[in-house]
Amino acid sequence: MIRSNRNSEKYIQAGLDVGSDKICCAIIEVDSKSNIVKLLGIGTSPATGIKKGSITHRDQLIDEMDNALQEAQTMADLIVEKLSLGISGSHIRGINTQGAIAIGNNNGSNVPIQHEITDGDVHRVLDLAKAVSLPVDRDILHVLPQEYVIDTMDSIKDPVGLTGRRLEARVHLITVATTAATNLASCAEELGVDVDGIVYQGLASSIATLSDDEKNLGVICVDIGATTTDIIVYHEGGIRHTATLEIGAASITNDIAVMLQVGIGDAEKIKQTYGSAKASMSSPDLDFELPAQNGQIKRKVSEHELSRYVEARMVEILQLIMREVSRADIKEKLTYGMVLTGGGSELKNLVGLAQETINMPVRVGHPVNLSGAVDVASRPIYASAIGLAQWKIFGEDLSLIQKTGNTFKGAMEKFKKLVKEFF
Repeated sequence: MIRSNRNSEKYIQAGLDVGSDKICCAIIEVDSKSNIVKLLGIGTSPATGIKKGSITHRDQLIDEMDNALQEAQTMADLIVEKLSLGISGSHIRGINTQGAIAIGNNNGSNVPIQHEITDGDVHRVLDLAKAVSLPVDRDILHVLPQEYVIDTMDSIKDPVGLTGRRLEARVHLITVATTAATNLASCAEELGVDVDGIVYQGLASSIATLSDDEKNLGVICVDIGATTTDIIVYHEGGIRHTATLEIGAASITNDIAVMLQVGIGDAEKIKQTYGSAKASMSSPDLDFELPAQNGQIKRKVSEHELSRYVEARMVEILQLIMREVSRADIKEKLTYGMVLTGGGSELKNLVGLAQETINMPVRVGHPVNLSGAVDVASRPIYASAIGLAQWKIFGEDLSLIQKTGNTFKGAMEKFKKLVKEFF
């Protein structure tokens, strides 16, 4: 990702968002002094080789990933050598855990002595916190510190340099099915690029769309994709809960196709053109003609009737989201409510319906703090790809996985070694 005429103090990063409906690649340039993010290129491709996070047709998926990558490279006028890869699916699991260590030693005395906390202490306590028993087919994808506790002092974000006798870390772990992550990474590496990191797509979307105030005072980030919905709950600057629902905007399209007896492609166009998440905001007097095929009689349906199907399914999705949020260990109010992003958030009047359904503030999350070709990629559908591109600069402080030992990376290295020995 090096360009001869680019300033050495600027970093170029790429992210590849692999969804069930579309694949999107974003290339950004970050100024190391000001942290200003400039969008250089973006490319998209329809996705037919993956559904609900599971690869259904490997060669097809590789071709579609390549199309998105080539389009972004052409727009940015550079060659990508490594990128961050997004992953989602019902196999993603989030768990809260904690670990504690004694700081320093007691020098043979029965009275504990206070010691200054070092980076090594932080790494030790995080290693202990993530030492949970996992099935053999699962690996830790992210280790996300929520807060540290020194003796009786809690809510500490960075304990290094402070003194105490006991250090406790409370963390959120995101785990992934090893085969799902390994297969996705191997598809990306077929394109001739190195996978610099695999990132939960919900986490990437939150990087692109949320402010620090929202993360501190409490917010739910919901990325509504075609076949999955990623949920992340933030409070006091840390991630308290993550979940992926096996339902998305494609279920609305499917309902329209079944109820109106039209094809999936036609149903998607009808949803985007006439559909409203709130049936009360569409008129029963405004009719539109349904596509007729093979000599079918021409039919008409009102926008209001169509929107009733849309609203019913959207209310169900919102209720499922709130059921997951209720599992988060938070008693305080989430001040900023919910931020909806992803392709499904572009549904008309969705904010109004969501506010009525969940009784919280709701907004649509667009990629923020961008310069460059922002008019091309200001829609929520690009949030995850842009967040993935920013991961190495703004996301790694969320996850100490690189510093504490990446078990998944170890699994990938073993897999590559096995392939080389086999061939």
